[in-house]
Amino acid sequence: MSESNTTDFTNPSTFILLGVPGLETAHVWISIPYSTMYTVAILGNFSILLIVKREPSLHEPMYYFLCMLAVIDLALSTSTLPKMLSIFWFNSREIDFSACLTQMFFIHSFALMESGIFVAMAYDRYVAICHPLRHSTILTNYVVAKFGLAAVLRGSMIVMPYSLLARQWPYCRTSIPHLYCEHMAVVKLACADIRLSSYYSLSALLFVFGLDVIFISVSYTHILRAIFSLSTMDARLKTFGTCSSHLGAILTFYIPCYFSAFAYRFGSDIPLHVHVLIASVYLLMPPMLNPIIYGVRTRQIRERLLWLFTR
Repeated sequence: MSESNTTDFTNPSTFILLGVPGLETAHVWISIPYSTMYTVAILGNFSILLIVKREPSLHEPMYYFLCMLAVIDLALSTSTLPKMLSIFWFNSREIDFSACLTQMFFIHSFALMESGIFVAMAYDRYVAICHPLRHSTILTNYVVAKFGLAAVLRGSMIVMPYSLLARQWPYCRTSIPHLYCEHMAVVKLACADIRLSSYYSLSALLFVFGLDVIFISVSYTHILRAIFSLSTMDARLKTFGTCSSHLGAILTFYIPCYFSAFAYRFGSDIPLHVHVLIASVYLLMPPMLNPIIYGVRTRQIRERLLWLFTR
């Protein structure tokens, strides 16, 4: 009898996503801001892609990286929100075991890819401000493509062990107190020592995101030194304005990301529904805000967007 139960628990056919624990009666109301954010993210990122594709003057490294960011944001939000809405609207909580691990892989790999693109964008701003005469020769289309490919490969290879390790654990529970298959929320259901999964995911987070933040900080240290060396305040403000949208996008991505990652391990005093809401919004907020930030702060995109709407 125990062997049969162990076999069943080792390979559960489905998991149950509980949604927002303690706020089940408010699921319909919670779905309103979530669906609104997703709609804005879809419209905004598709608008960015359309504008850059149709405007030859925007065929530059900065906008190529912005298009990569838009594609990743679309994939990141789409990998989670349809299932969230099915939970909110239809109480459809079941998710296949393999589908859950696949969703886990896509969520975390896209997050790492987005971090890699932010590093590439920081490097682009560094070259544009500190070495403007060499910008076109350093950041060729070939180099931009290599940056994008490196971000994709790095994110996929680092996150692959998440799913491989999660697949091998024996599970004695199948109810996930979350809106999607977040890595730690899934492996905590295992009736085994999951320290390997926990240590690996935490090490990957600290190493990859920490290294990316260091690279971005070094780039902006050089950028700020170049800006403060300019002679007039107007020139400083104008030059810094070309970086402000990138800095805003970085803050909206890394702050909730770090909060979500550390709260599962060290935030035992945080109410579970608060953590679930913030961890879910973290996947929707950057895809929604990035097009708005770049659309408002980037004159070429703003003018082209207004032209499309007025037309």
